[in-house]
Amino acid sequence: MTEVEAAAPGDVGGGSERPPALLFVDDEANILSALKRLFRPLGYRVFTAESGAQGLAVLEREAVDLVISDMRMPEMNGAQFLEQVRLKWPEVVRILLTGYADIGSTIAAINRGEIYRYIAKPWEDNDVILVVRHALERKRLEQEKRRLEELTHRQNEELRDLNANLEAKVEARTKELRQAMGLLETAHRKLKENFLISIKVFSNLIELREGAMAGHSRRAAEHARNLAQHMGLKDAEAQDVLFAALLHDIGKIGLPDRLLYKPFVSLTGEERTEVVKHPATGEAALMALENLRGAARLIRSHHERHDGMGFPDGLVGAEIPLGARILAVANDYDALQNGTLLAKRVSGAEAQRFLIEGKGRRYDPQVVDAFIDLLGRPASMEIPVRERKVKSAELRGGMVLTRDLVTKDGMLLLSRDYLLEDSLIGKIRNFEDMVGYPLAIYVRAEDEEKYASHHAGG
Repeated sequence: MTEVEAAAPGDVGGGSERPPALLFVDDEANILSALKRLFRPLGYRVFTAESGAQGLAVLEREAVDLVISDMRMPEMNGAQFLEQVRLKWPEVVRILLTGYADIGSTIAAINRGEIYRYIAKPWEDNDVILVVRHALERKRLEQEKRRLEELTHRQNEELRDLNANLEAKVEARTKELRQAMGLLETAHRKLKENFLISIKVFSNLIELREGAMAGHSRRAAEHARNLAQHMGLKDAEAQDVLFAALLHDIGKIGLPDRLLYKPFVSLTGEERTEVVKHPATGEAALMALENLRGAARLIRSHHERHDGMGFPDGLVGAEIPLGARILAVANDYDALQNGTLLAKRVSGAEAQRFLIEGKGRRYDPQVVDAFIDLLGRPASMEIPVRERKVKSAELRGGMVLTRDLVTKDGMLLLSRDYLLEDSLIGKIRNFEDMVGYPLAIYVRAEDEEKYASHHAGG
């Protein structure tokens, strides 16, 4: 047995890759020599063996790509040898070298050894070289095919894992985003609530110097908001109406006290000139606040008249913003009952008649009709709120106010729907101790019942 190193690069190897290894098995030395001479210049690594047993020994220790075996050999013929090669090294290409008289043995080798090709003796050198070259190329392609299949399978598995992880990550991220959105919505809602409460408190501060007028803005705002919703205004528009109603008298801050308490019909010409400036003054005071610019525009126009005889701009009919037309009706309805519009106080029914008589002149007829309809709705049409009056000592964190919390003088402390906290409850009790009288506190009945039930069970 002899190993022959590649003597020339030829058309096979080159580079850093290992050149293909060939094993020739034949009991005739001249056949082995002829095959070595034929393939040595082509750059192959060549091994030889003089029997099937020697050939198997070479395969045990060397990485062989292709075997050419003679058919007729003692002890182990070519068919038997190639069958062993197929069983132990199925990736090795197997070629049988046979004579024309060995057709039966050749068929056996094909069936048992699953040979790639057989070469008849005597052979043509070019034919043998082509057969070997094609066999090795086929093997290379099969190996590449298996490599690509394995790579595809591995990548598909990785892709499945990635998709599974991606779905889990997307689900987790979606959950995080939903939680974040929930927190943002809660924070936004709380911010809006605090903004409204701030406006109500500011409105209350404006009214502190108006004595009997305390609470007027709050009542006018409630009527205006209900009327805006009744007339189908969008939420943002209804909110502007509410804010404008709460702050509609902000321009009166600079007026002297004597003008605040005097009904408008009793004012002198000079006094009226001073008072009629307050809508424009109120608008200017709020223009720096972006969230109140819509309300500021309504404040400017809430003393305009439907017939064009109002102030400060003398607008007529539809030229007046609808929110301002709504505010005019709601404001005058409460002012009539407080005695600040006429020289005397009037009842609710008389205030309604005044509004009706002013349709088409002072007020927009459609707004007046809608307001009268709203006032005339039976209480059963509104969703009832179960509430209970409690003492401050009975308050517990988590209870919700069902009415504005105000002093005897009408000063707003907390708005309805406010969620009470323990620290705030302590401040309410301290305020009662300071003023010397209990406040009228109304909370949702279910909140009070929930606490009573828990206290009884505990």
